[in-house]
Amino acid sequence: MSATPHSRKQLNITLGALLIGLLCGLLVGCGPGAPALALPTLMVTAVVPTPPDTPSIASLPGTYTPIPPPENTPVAALRPSATPASAPLPNPSPSPTPDDPLFGLTIAELAERPYHGSPLQIVETLAELPGFTRSLISYVSDGLTIYGFMNTPPTDGPLPVVIVLHGYVEPAKYQIQDYTTPYADALAKAGYLVLHPNYRNYPPSDSGPNLFRVGYAVDTLNLIAAIKQQAGQPGPLAQADASAIYLFGHSMGGGIALRVLTVSQDVRAAALYGSMSGDERRNFERIQWWSDGVDGRIELTTDDELVQRISPANYLERIQTPISLHHGLDDGMVPAIWSDQLCEALRALGKEVECLHYPGQPHNFDSAGQQRLLRNVRDFFGRN
Repeated sequence: MSATPHSRKQLNITLGALLIGLLCGLLVGCGPGAPALALPTLMVTAVVPTPPDTPSIASLPGTYTPIPPPENTPVAALRPSATPASAPLPNPSPSPTPDDPLFGLTIAELAERPYHGSPLQIVETLAELPGFTRSLISYVSDGLTIYGFMNTPPTDGPLPVVIVLHGYVEPAKYQIQDYTTPYADALAKAGYLVLHPNYRNYPPSDSGPNLFRVGYAVDTLNLIAAIKQQAGQPGPLAQADASAIYLFGHSMGGGIALRVLTVSQDVRAAALYGSMSGDERRNFERIQWWSDGVDGRIELTTDDELVQRISPANYLERIQTPISLHHGLDDGMVPAIWSDQLCEALRALGKEVECLHYPGQPHNFDSAGQQRLLRNVRDFFGRN
């Protein structure tokens, strides 16, 4: 028997109500207090601590070379810190007073202050080696006695000078001739007079203030002043050429070199290898992670506007020195992308920079990587 229009309408209403009720029950429940459908939970996974800003280094192809940005690319978009030095910093905070430990740390303050070239002294001869003599040296930086070593080739001057800036080593374990010694030796054999300072707080050097690692840069700037004043004069720097001072910095030493370059125009060329960032907030987030929260507490609680004025990344336009950047693509300590960002920012500003990747190389290069690095650095210094 066929259904009447009224019965068909009633049947449709009933079926619709049943369908709505079924859907509500399956999804979230429609009545007050009705239990929602229990969804399966995700499988528990292990959580591995990851430092901030960890890049996907493995995604970079081994032959990747940063491409020069187009002429209309805004510089701020390429910098690790988005605030360029030429733009007013937001909500400027009062500048630290002379009795404040943060006083004198900004790039502007470092650029305005004088640096004194105290007499560099040979404390003792450490070794007579084929191609150079290694000597223990000392000089004074802001009242602190700083030690290091100098490799001097046996040839007459004037010789170009390379200051080798080492990376972080636990000060209690540091030795005068530490892991960067082979680079200093290779450069001396290539005909450079090489100075390798310890910095303050590295025994037997004196201890002194070093917030944001600015003290290390001050020690380097005072050493440059000493070279300029004493080069060609009777004494340890008689063979030095004051017009040909180069920097070679690894890791922390690369960050020191970058700060020096924003302050001084006395460096002819610089090579930065596995360098720390010019963005100090980024650096100390990673330093705090490395040290399990022990280091970087003061730096990370410093007013952000002041940190921006301390960070070299915001003052790259001040740099007049050609720079060569070198980074291993398997660097698990300092992300390779930090060097890439610095490279792109310098290029966007029209600075002279070359940027080299080393596929398969970690933070401290293996023997083959070191040889390739040294060939590239010697070539770069020779061209500048």
